[in-house]
Amino acid sequence: MDFLHYPQPLADLISNLSRLPGIGPKTAGRLAFYLLQQPRVSEDLAEAIVVANREIMKCSLCSNFTDIDPCVICNNVHRDQKSLCVVEHPRDVVSLEKTREFKGLYHVLHGVLSPMEGIGPEQLTIKQLLKRLDGVHEVVMALNPTVEGEATSLYLARLLKPLGIRVTRIAHGLPVGGDLEYADEVTIARALEGRRQL
Repeated sequence: MDFLHYPQPLADLISNLSRLPGIGPKTAGRLAFYLLQQPRVSEDLAEAIVVANREIMKCSLCSNFTDIDPCVICNNVHRDQKSLCVVEHPRDVVSLEKTREFKGLYHVLHGVLSPMEGIGPEQLTIKQLLKRLDGVHEVVMALNPTVEGEATSLYLARLLKPLGIRVTRIAHGLPVGGDLEYADEVTIARALEGRRQL
């Protein structure tokens, strides 16, 4: 986007907004003009960002984002301490918690293995995961069904199985309301793999 016609502070604002995921230069421009026309919204947004950056940390046990350490989930003695669900990102914990189906604890990797992007085991929270397996009977892999997610699940399974821990993964397949005609072969294969008796 050509920033030559904008005052420098506005060009900087647009440039910074366009660094956000899913925000291109045109959307960044619209957001910047909106924020300039709504100073109260701008101030509230800026304050919320500052407070979140100052007060949100990673839980020392599960690595989820929290404002208390350990987090609310890790502190809950009513959760199943023998079951651990491994996810890629903190937002995945929120998605799983909304279902109210999983009653155990979580572990957030903060990404997946991706040699092409220089992400190896050291860049993830795998060491922290291995330190918290005492008393854990099952680890559920709830990683996204991508090549990297699958590779990470297999890598972790190879580490965990020799420890006598049951390693499972969430089923992948057709979404409710999905249409077979529009599903790809891998999704249909996963749906068949995860079939169960009615």
